[in-house]
Formats: sequence, C-alpha cells, structure tokens
Amino acid sequence: MNTPVIGVLALQGDVREHLIALAAADAVARPVRRPEELAEVDGLVIPGGESTTISKLAVLFGVMEPLRARVRAGMPVYGTCAGMIMLADKILDPRSGQETFGGIDMIVRRNAFGRQNESFEAAVDVKGVEGDPVEGVFIRAPWVESVGAETEVLAEHEGHIVAVRQGNALATSFHPELTGDHRVHSLFVDMVHANRATES
Repeated sequence: MNTPVIGVLALQGDVREHLIALAAADAVARPVRRPEELAEVDGLVIPGGESTTISKLAVLFGVMEPLRARVRAGMPVYGTCAGMIMLADKILDPRSGQETFGGIDMIVRRNAFGRQNESFEAAVDVKGVEGDPVEGVFIRAPWVESVGAETEVLAEHEGHIVAVRQGNALATSFHPELTGDHRVHSLFVDMVHANRATES
C-alpha cells in the first residue's frame, strides 16, 4: 500500500513535533499553509497553539473554506488541544469572531484545565490504542462538555472527555506529539489508510 501523505496545518503551534511523529508512524508528512498544499494531502493534523489565532490565520491564508469543505467531504483530520477546538461544531465560550473548521458534533470549553502554569501530564487510556495508557501532556487544554449521538468518546480524565472520534475526525485535548509515544499518530495514520482504501 502506498504511503499516505499527511499534512500538518503550519499556521501556529508545535508543527515540527507532529511532522516527526507522523514520519515515525510511517506517513509522508509535510507542512500545509495554503489551499494548493491542502489539496495534495490525504489527511491533516491541526496542532495546538491558540485557537483564535489559528482561526484568524486560516482566513488570512485562504484555507478556512477549503479545509471546511474537505472535512465535510470526509478527509481524515486529527486535532490536538487547540486543534480539538477547531474541529468542534460549537465552542462553549468563543472569543468574538472566532470560527472553527467543524467536523465533530461536540461542544468544547476552552482552557478548561487551567492556565499555562497549571499544565500537567497524566496517563490516559485511549480506546483504539493498544498497550499501556498514553502519557497525555495537557497545556491550557480544553475538554469536551458534551457530544452528539454520532461522536464516540475515546478517553476521559477526571470525569472529563479528552479524546473523541466522529467518522474520519479524531481529536485529543492533550499533546501526544510531545512525549515520543507515536501510537495516537499511528491510529490516525491507520484512519487515513482506511479512508484511501474506501476511495480507491
């Protein structure tokens, strides 16, 4: 099977770490900033950062609408931390003018786990990831307040939803790319492979 090409939205956030994790999970990884680069990938990772900044830059670089269209069309997409917020159909406490790409029927709360100085690591059991729990790095992390009927909860931490999947869209409120454990990225690469198989 041909190696999938997976982009990392390179507007803000820990882009390099995601590129490394995807390459370790046997994907061809490349940064994506413009619509023509988006058109060339089989899937996309939306990294952490600041969701309002990502929203504004996506409009500025002309990728907001093309990305929304590809998510609606079923392109596999994975969002971490702020990327989770960007994949939510609804934000509980949005900043003025803040937009999302959508794709997952969920309501998220921004900065739910506290500010930067309250960042922490925790072992998280993630459905679909075999072996030991995933070491989750939570940095100004959101959590999911509620999900729709089509959205599957993959993980919780202290009673709060921190990982979800709906169809070809995956999201975690933590950063697996910062730990050297590439199993969540491998799960996403498997999703991209499965999607390509159905399209071929």
